[in-house]
Amino acid sequence: MRYKYLAIDAQGQEISGMLNAEVEREAIRQLQRRGLTMLSLTALETSTRGNSNVQRGGRATHQDLIVILHELTTLLESGVSLIEAVESLANSSHHSFLTQTFAEIATQLRHGKNFSATLQNSQLKLPWYVIQLVEAGELTGKLAIALRDGVKQMEYEKQVSDEMRNAMIYPVILIVSGLAAVLTIFILVVPRFANILQNRAVDIPWLAQAVLSTGMFLNTYLGWILGGIVTLVIVATYVTQQPRLRAKFKDATVTIPFFGTWLIEAETARWAAMMGTLLENRVPLLRALELACQGVKIPSLGTRLVQVSNAVRSGISLSQALQDNEALTPTGHNLIRAGERAGELPKMLNSLAKLLGESGRVRMKRFLLMIEPVAILLIGGMIGMIVTGIMLAITSVNEIKF
Repeated sequence: MRYKYLAIDAQGQEISGMLNAEVEREAIRQLQRRGLTMLSLTALETSTRGNSNVQRGGRATHQDLIVILHELTTLLESGVSLIEAVESLANSSHHSFLTQTFAEIATQLRHGKNFSATLQNSQLKLPWYVIQLVEAGELTGKLAIALRDGVKQMEYEKQVSDEMRNAMIYPVILIVSGLAAVLTIFILVVPRFANILQNRAVDIPWLAQAVLSTGMFLNTYLGWILGGIVTLVIVATYVTQQPRLRAKFKDATVTIPFFGTWLIEAETARWAAMMGTLLENRVPLLRALELACQGVKIPSLGTRLVQVSNAVRSGISLSQALQDNEALTPTGHNLIRAGERAGELPKMLNSLAKLLGESGRVRMKRFLLMIEPVAILLIGGMIGMIVTGIMLAITSVNEIKF
């Protein structure tokens, strides 16, 4: 029998969930063993879970994974044992894939396997740092804290990704709609005027000739042009799937003025945040450097950070190694140096991550503010040029003098 419960934990916070028990009394005892004070307990039909899974069908999203890990962390922080917390989530109303995976994890935990090993062998698409943090939390006895840091990092990365995607929606719509309008005028409007004027011996201005010729060219070879665009899309998709070519493309984007600085700051902020999180969870410095470098997506920056790791392994301080390889800004070097001297390196790394993250957001807003007027001016200029060319052609035919 499945029961839905509402209870209060040791901190006075309300917690809801589901559990399996033969009778109601056994369900109450399970809540008591978890240190929860029951407020309500409702028996559910066996088919409820199946219906829930049907409603939550499809592919589990990244947000679903963050939510269930957040609930797991909350249960652990409330004093619930790991096995009971995992079993509770396995019997919850989350996505069927997640509940089934947590049920498998619970089975492996009862057979004596470590939580980090079960997560690594599971089908959950977890970032690499979550496994490392969980392993460090098991060694230090601070699993809840380590898992909370991992969830915070996942939420931070999702927030940055969502901000970038949402910020690009309007400029992309603006550019696509503008290009569609220009192509529509060239393909549908301009050829009509060209057909009218082609048999008339009229001296047409060069701008009008250029507009009419372009329209006729697009109209004549439209099929080839569309085929070429499709081919370019296929080639671009293939290129992005090749690790070496994708790495070269990322390095090339770094050289773009303003935009490249924004990308570097975003990657450095991600690296600093991960370093701070790993060091706070007692991961050794060299191991933390090695792991943090895995999350860097810009090859040139990753190469410099690998050289930093090698320098630290040879006995050079982290701040000096970063400065020698020009891996950070002068402000970053000063913060790392101050953190080493004060014994607060994780704190300074987190401060650097926040500083660079905020700077990246400011640059992103400026970049987007610059894209919109530039796109409007370019598209408006193209449409104005087309209209001007058509008007010049018409006035030339009618010999209108102003």
